[in-house]
Order: sequence, then C-alpha cells, then structure tokens
Amino acid sequence: MKSIFLALVAFLISTSAMAATEHYIRKDGNHVQHLKITQVGNDLSGSMDVNFEPNGTTEADRKPCAAEVSGDAKKTGDNEITIKKQIEGETKHCALKVQLTNDGAKVEQSPECGYFVAGICHFDSEGKELTRIK
Repeated sequence: MKSIFLALVAFLISTSAMAATEHYIRKDGNHVQHLKITQVGNDLSGSMDVNFEPNGTTEADRKPCAAEVSGDAKKTGDNEITIKKQIEGETKHCALKVQLTNDGAKVEQSPECGYFVAGICHFDSEGKELTRIK
C-alpha cells in the first residue's frame, strides 16, 4: 500500500514538472489582449481572448466586443508557434501565428479568424508586443 502511494505521489510530481503555462498581455487604451500558451509534455495548446471597449473619438460610435479562440498549437519555427482552431462545420481554420521573444509575443491572425471576432475586436497584435507575465 505504501509503495502504491509513493508511486502515485512520484507520478503527480513528474507530471506537474512537465507542465508549463505562459501568459502574455497587451493593453492599448481600452483594448485588452491576453494570450495563453500551455505545454504538457510535448503537447502544446493555446488560447487568446480579447476585450475591446471603444478608444477615444475615432471609435466612439463603435460597440464593445469580446472574443476568444483556443486550439491545438504547433511549433512552426525557432521562436514561432501556430495556434489553430477549426471553424465549426467547415474545413477552414483560424490560425494565430505567434512570434515569441524573451519578454513577449507578437500575434498575426489569418483572415479566417474574422469568423470568431466582430466589430473593433481582433486577435492580431498589429506588430506590437504582448508582454510576458512572469
């Protein structure tokens, strides 16, 4: 009984040691973008959520919006990860190409990601970096 308990504890410790989640955030006025990348063993997944309230007079007549996309992720370069989410009932995918740096990440969205967002919302970081939360 004692050996089973020790084996279970060892398994739990080894599993948690192989899991890691990184968070990135960008706030631009009333626009907030949050990126989460999780690695468990060799499996990667990611999600991104956005919450946009109108910024200044240029967006004063626009409505607030919020959106989220999550899916499997794949390493596609040295410091690049692509997160893909299939559009329900279609063969198309929303793809978020994430360029990682030591301190942050830049996100580019494919045109198909427009299925998940509306109005002023978008997942693309517009060439600006989301800051890594340490």
